[in-house]
Amino acid sequence: MGQHSFIAIDWGTTNRRAYRIDHGVVVATERDSLGVTAVPPGGFAAEVARLRDRHDGAPLLLAGMVGSNRGWVDAGYVPTTATLETIAAAVVEPMDGVRIVPGVRHVADGRGDVMRGEEVQLLGAIAAGLAPADALLCQPGTHCKWAWMKDGALSAFVTAMTGEMFALLKAHALIGQDMTGEVAPGDAFAQGVREGARGDLLASLFGVRPAGLLGLRDRAEAAAFVSGLLIGADCAAHAGAGMVHLLADPALGALYGRAIAELGGETLLVDSHAAFIAGATRLWEYLP
Repeated sequence: MGQHSFIAIDWGTTNRRAYRIDHGVVVATERDSLGVTAVPPGGFAAEVARLRDRHDGAPLLLAGMVGSNRGWVDAGYVPTTATLETIAAAVVEPMDGVRIVPGVRHVADGRGDVMRGEEVQLLGAIAAGLAPADALLCQPGTHCKWAWMKDGALSAFVTAMTGEMFALLKAHALIGQDMTGEVAPGDAFAQGVREGARGDLLASLFGVRPAGLLGLRDRAEAAAFVSGLLIGADCAAHAGAGMVHLLADPALGALYGRAIAELGGETLLVDSHAAFIAGATRLWEYLP
């Protein structure tokens, strides 16, 4: 791309983070709660214009849910195996000076999966040398992504509703009334991880209630135990015993790190913001 200064935006459902990048260096950042659901119908063009005005009219590279059917323009999906080059070739330009990154889709054994925004972080982590070209990467969160990288490309991935399930159980399940304590990677969490790895998750979840009623576990530990159950089941299904590179904040990284260690694996925490910046910068270089 001829212009060396641009704004890369990770525009999600509830939050938005913008990075002003000049010759590969971040010179300014913004973060707000103006996710795609907070933009009124027909309001994206005006919001983008306001953002560009604050940054001297610099061009934009948008990633995340802004390119979904719930966002501004549906930018579609590129199939696995995906690279920064194949993604750059499929960007959508809704207006002059604005590019939207497509998501990635994966289909295997009759099951489909999709991602938007995470692909920039995943491929950026490889491009920046934050993870090796052949690696298992994990992005914990509401919808946890497990991604298998081969020769520097995004080969396959799986999404688990781990964080969303925890929130649903806490808000609506019978055991939710006991899930009021702190979630930390302590003994109760580790017990939950080991229990979750047994593969009997539904029965293990119900067991939270009798554990409290019968005095088998302090109710203050219920939330940590349930978190361990869900993360343990998730990690047991996907992590294996090797190295997992975690693109996570320190709190979630500590939980997944403890869980994977309990199951015999190893983890390395990766700076997800640095990965996104590296991915966006490399994508920009590939654009015509």
